[in-house]
Amino acid sequence: MSQNLFHELPELLLQHHTVILQAPTGSGKTTQVPLQLLQHLPDSQKILMLEPRRLAARSVAHYMARCLGEKVGQTIGYRVKLDTQVSALTRLEIVTEGILLRLLQADPTLSDYVMVIFDEFHERSVQADLGLALARQSQALFREDLKLIIMSATLNTEALAQLLQAPVLTVSGRQFPVSVQYKAPPANAQRGFSAAFVAEQIQAALKTESGSLLVFLPGSGEIRQVQSALVHHLPENTFLAPLYGSLSAQAQDQAILPAPAGQRKVVLATNIAETSLTIEGIRVVIDTGLERRPQFDHHSGMTRLVLGQIALSSAEQRAGRAGRTEPGVCWRLWSSADNARMSPQQAPEILQCDLAALALALAQWGTPNPEELEWLTPPPMQAYTQAQALLQSLEAVNEKGQITPHGQAMAEIPVSPRLAHMLLKAKSQMLGPLACYVATLLSERDILPQLRQSDLQRRLEALHKQPQHFQWMHKSAKHLGQTLQITVSPQILRHPEQLSELGYLVALAYPDRIAQHRPGPTPRFLLSGGRGACLPEQDSLADTPYLAVADLDGHPREAKIYLAAPLSLLQLEQLTASHCETRLKVDTSTGKVRLFTCEDYGALTLKQARIREPDPQQLQEALCQLIAQQGLQVLPWDMPQTQWLARVAFAHRQEPEEWPELDQTYLKQHLREWLGPFLTGLNAAADISTDTLQQALDYLLGYERTQTLERLAPTHLEVPSGNRIRLDYTQGDIPVLPVRLQEVFGMKETPQIYQGKVMVMMHLLSPARRPIQVTQDLRSFWQNTYHDVKKELKGRYPKHYWPEDPLQAEATSRIKPRKP
Repeated sequence: MSQNLFHELPELLLQHHTVILQAPTGSGKTTQVPLQLLQHLPDSQKILMLEPRRLAARSVAHYMARCLGEKVGQTIGYRVKLDTQVSALTRLEIVTEGILLRLLQADPTLSDYVMVIFDEFHERSVQADLGLALARQSQALFREDLKLIIMSATLNTEALAQLLQAPVLTVSGRQFPVSVQYKAPPANAQRGFSAAFVAEQIQAALKTESGSLLVFLPGSGEIRQVQSALVHHLPENTFLAPLYGSLSAQAQDQAILPAPAGQRKVVLATNIAETSLTIEGIRVVIDTGLERRPQFDHHSGMTRLVLGQIALSSAEQRAGRAGRTEPGVCWRLWSSADNARMSPQQAPEILQCDLAALALALAQWGTPNPEELEWLTPPPMQAYTQAQALLQSLEAVNEKGQITPHGQAMAEIPVSPRLAHMLLKAKSQMLGPLACYVATLLSERDILPQLRQSDLQRRLEALHKQPQHFQWMHKSAKHLGQTLQITVSPQILRHPEQLSELGYLVALAYPDRIAQHRPGPTPRFLLSGGRGACLPEQDSLADTPYLAVADLDGHPREAKIYLAAPLSLLQLEQLTASHCETRLKVDTSTGKVRLFTCEDYGALTLKQARIREPDPQQLQEALCQLIAQQGLQVLPWDMPQTQWLARVAFAHRQEPEEWPELDQTYLKQHLREWLGPFLTGLNAAADISTDTLQQALDYLLGYERTQTLERLAPTHLEVPSGNRIRLDYTQGDIPVLPVRLQEVFGMKETPQIYQGKVMVMMHLLSPARRPIQVTQDLRSFWQNTYHDVKKELKGRYPKHYWPEDPLQAEATSRIKPRKP
């Protein structure tokens, strides 16, 4: 790093409260900038530096302590989960993101510190984004003198500088050059990850390159695959060193130490080794370009690890690991063309993660509305609202999003809100020690994915038999026990009666993932949240009636269950007693309405009982519900009822303010009001008669309006023949009078209805009742058209009466008028 930097940064901090520092990988910003800043501060002032990963925080602290000739815990200290090394002498504390948030919540003024450094901010974790937002508000409200430094090698500084109104200090150059080579898989190779191809490249690099290797792989599962592929194919002086998050601190430290003299090592790492970490002796980086990252499905409420391509910024960070101590080389296992198409930056985690922890942190901070804070990327409101709803169901916040005493206690526990809720509830029921082990197991990625069984008890038993894994789990569980002020002992895992409560504990954390076995022989389940789930047929839990599911994928139709525990009916009743809803169920499979009372928990029906003598009102409502579901077409609509609806619609068109709009939508929505009172004693739509339906319709309209309707929009009109002809109101806006021509001889004017405001549409028919003329002007028809029609009809119906003067002729419904 240029020495000019050490003079420029303190000067900038005197003039600005916030500074952005951009310097390439290997420039020393993580280790040298904090030490140089300490020299410009009085001994009484302290710096807080944020590192995104525990391994990096510990490693950086040890390195800087060695630079000062001290041990960690003196001038340089660190705080990470389950491990704190600080003392009264400590002036520079390196902490992980969760620790920073806890310090801010405990003391929003950060009174013990004069400066906060956000290292590797380009990773854009949700906790780092939240930490910066809270620190900015603390700076604005309480600590104008608080200095903030945001550092990264690959940060897009433009948007950040605009948001923070901060200067950008850019340093160029890398300590040692790194040569990048592209080695894409063959064109016919399977897409995705190939352990065999990666193993081939490692063997080739060991033959052609000197020094140790750092290989970036998507996850611990892929690390084990490559280990298996290489175990018998390495030179004698070469050994493998895995490096991933759930390894013990001792195993992680072993991976970053230099190889013994005369030996080479191949470090197989996840993106844990991507930033702020110097692995001694690494000269070659092999990058698969892949990573497994959590992706939250807002529809299912589930988070799953998704294999995806890294961004260019991550590729630069990874390549930089090869140039830390000497010139290096990076083999990228993709093509240069693929490289040109890669996204410049990874999407911020806040856009694709579960926001429950963020929502709880904001409620604890006192600002449940995220719009009150300044964000580089604001949290999506749909996901945030969903997170608040979850917190409310966990009793962590009230209807306004304000934190409750239970939520405050949850926020003090360093696990997810779901697991914190489980721990507190379990403690009150004397299940706290076992819950601490469950929370520890569910907080980390699956340690034993090779154990292809979903049973949580088997997972715990397997871990108990593997000291290297169980030691880590017990330490974490013991730490949770200290937070809860309870004693945690592994003896609890040997008590069958305690282990039988595993399903109950999981259900406390995941009440929306209680699963009920569906009818049938296959292991398919319905989750209380409404989604489907399944198990392999050979799974030990395949026939279990009820499960509490801790882990499953995010498949939208039927998710695969990875980890679960059985639930007894008694446990289920205890869990759901205050959350069940009693509802009336209508069964129509027999063609009749049968009523049941059901106790539902979410989408699950836990109990069901037939109502042998239903209340008449219940039966009426059930039959209305059935008709609404099946549609109004199941009612016995005959011509009078169909015409009745059309007549009311006609009246409404004439006077919208005076007549209701009784269309199908209205009738369906108000079934209970107009039809319900007429369904007494009935339990099927088929039992409803046309008379009953007509009575209900008349009741809906009311007596006075029914009489007025008959007067204004009559069902029939009398014609000169003496017959009453039905008016048809269903053929359009104008009512139609279909009448044989001979029956209207002598009728001079078109009939009118609705107080003379509307002339009907006359459909004049032949003796065979076939249409011969449509008119609203009968007088004009007699004068202009009748004689032509008469000629045609006389030829077709010669026996019928066709007078020369229809206005003076006698109307008849017979072939000829009766003789006087």
